[in-house]
Amino acid sequence: MIERFMCYVNGISWNGLGLMIFRLVLISLIALVLARVLEKFMDTFRRRLIASGVSKGDTASETAKRTETIVRLIRQASLIVLWSMVVLVLLKEVGVEIAPILAGAGIVGLAVGFGAQNLVRDVISGFFFILEDQVRVGDVVVVNGTSGLVEEINFRTIILRDQSGVVHIFPHGTVTTLSNMTKDWSAYLFDLGVAYKENTDRVVQVIEQVGKEMIQDPKFGPLMLEAPEIFGVNQFADSAVIIKGRIRTKPSQQWVVGREFNRRIKYAFEAAGIEIPFPHRTVYFGEASKPFDLRVTEALAKASAPEEGKE
Repeated sequence: MIERFMCYVNGISWNGLGLMIFRLVLISLIALVLARVLEKFMDTFRRRLIASGVSKGDTASETAKRTETIVRLIRQASLIVLWSMVVLVLLKEVGVEIAPILAGAGIVGLAVGFGAQNLVRDVISGFFFILEDQVRVGDVVVVNGTSGLVEEINFRTIILRDQSGVVHIFPHGTVTTLSNMTKDWSAYLFDLGVAYKENTDRVVQVIEQVGKEMIQDPKFGPLMLEAPEIFGVNQFADSAVIIKGRIRTKPSQQWVVGREFNRRIKYAFEAAGIEIPFPHRTVYFGEASKPFDLRVTEALAKASAPEEGKE
């Protein structure tokens, strides 16, 4: 056994083995350098996209969300291509014939293309979602009737998280309806009901005054794009006159602004003596019921009364 092992060792071309190891290490180092260069390029590309978006008038936050989505997908695709090529080169260096592997991969890819049509559909749909800038990471959207915050956009899926913390995953190909609530700008719609006896012109003036105070507020003013729009009397409801309006805000800020607006409206209406109607309910208890023992006594008395009359 020892002699056979020594013969095997003596038969090894150490120069060739050392050269092959050197090539493998060199290829690996080159791949790591390329991956590092790719990361640097992605960072530079991200900064340039953000600067370009801001120069066109877009907000920094919106540009950052769009850029992050695009850069993440490009990085994923580039790394997959890079490491696939590195693996093939390494296999060739160790003596593995890669031509059959490539041919087999082509056949497998064709078979997968026929058998995984939904996967291909999801990837293509996701590409157009990103290309057309329909949705970005950080947007609040409604997908197929489910609302939530977009946490991730991958090649195949879009991932939402709703207010209760539940994560919803939708393949791109299954998205039939998509409503983006935070694209470019958002809006808070309000319907304020006042009593029929109130002067609606005076009510509108109070609402406008609240809007002016909010737009001048250092905390809420920067979140608003303009003063509230008062559309006017929108409906005659059962017990109230409905005045409709809208507040345009920066993306995703409509709920913060809307809650503060409602709080201030209540105090303003109370200070101005404007009645906010609310439903009333009258509870009728009926006639007072007699105690049980008294009812039993009366029933026995009524039952015995006819017999006494006969006697």
